[in-house]
Amino acid sequence: MPKRRHLICILFAAGAAATASTTFSHKDWELACDNTRTCRAAGYHEEDDGPNATILLTRAAGPNQPVKVELQLADDERHPAPDQLAMSIDGRALGIVRTDAKTSTLTLTDAQVRALLPALLKDGRVAWTGKGTTWTVSTAGANAVLLKMDEFQGRLNTPGALVRKGSKPESDVLPPLPAPEIQAGLVSQDKNPIKLTATQIRELKAALRKTVKEGDCELLDSKSATAGELEVRPFTRDKLLVSHTCWIAAYNTGDGYWVVNAKSPYSAILVTTSATDYDDGVITSFQKGRGIADCVATATWTWDGRAFVHTSDTTTGMCRQITPGGAWDLPTLVTNVRKSR
Repeated sequence: MPKRRHLICILFAAGAAATASTTFSHKDWELACDNTRTCRAAGYHEEDDGPNATILLTRAAGPNQPVKVELQLADDERHPAPDQLAMSIDGRALGIVRTDAKTSTLTLTDAQVRALLPALLKDGRVAWTGKGTTWTVSTAGANAVLLKMDEFQGRLNTPGALVRKGSKPESDVLPPLPAPEIQAGLVSQDKNPIKLTATQIRELKAALRKTVKEGDCELLDSKSATAGELEVRPFTRDKLLVSHTCWIAAYNTGDGYWVVNAKSPYSAILVTTSATDYDDGVITSFQKGRGIADCVATATWTWDGRAFVHTSDTTTGMCRQITPGGAWDLPTLVTNVRKSR
């Protein structure tokens, strides 16, 4: 199995949004900035140095934007998370951080954020203590990640920069961009598969092969029982939706989805080879970073009446055993999808 299929960071590179976004990681920190220019930077405990914890810094684009900081403790029976923690930096008390009942995360106050940000850049010891347990996060990599965050948002050398402050006016900071508006198109609600003749299947598979690079859909012509069969379903008045398993890895699978003409010549158009589900005009991909699913990547493609549009792309952050399903939502592509009536 090609190594790339085990690397979440490039699973969806082929469907990158037209508007710029970026990801970056260094040591115990990572960054994801989406197509609206909102950036999220996550820092984690040092590996193998529990109890485990992570913080998330979120900053919208535009001048004079504040930084929101959330803390999340690992699901760990040995170190149960209390409702509130005492925060300190280099031993200096900084008050109480309380759990948000809606999100199960803890949100730092403005004063705590102001103390935290410079400490991250100077290798300060940031700690939260409760019920006899102390949680810390590493500062290794924070400087590089927050510098990249400033650079992406156009904050370098401005008063609001996190790392490289300067006297350039805040008005020079890049403005936020609107999330693209996508109007979902109508699709068939008929879930009954279409039966094709042997000749039609041969012609259809020939059309599908033309759309994939070597190694991207190895199971399309496989005779193995695990490879499954070609599935063809009604889609629109003159189009069909076709799917077939493309690859199987240790704990992930990827299905190919194509839009084809209802009759030969099929003229197949590939959407993705990493899908895991389809429902009502939306193709979804859900891929685990490792078997325990403490980190995942997801993406969606939505039919807009003419084509499938890439409408979301996100990961949940590093695989650091915080919680099943991943700790954070770190999107690089966000859109507003309006459902068809």
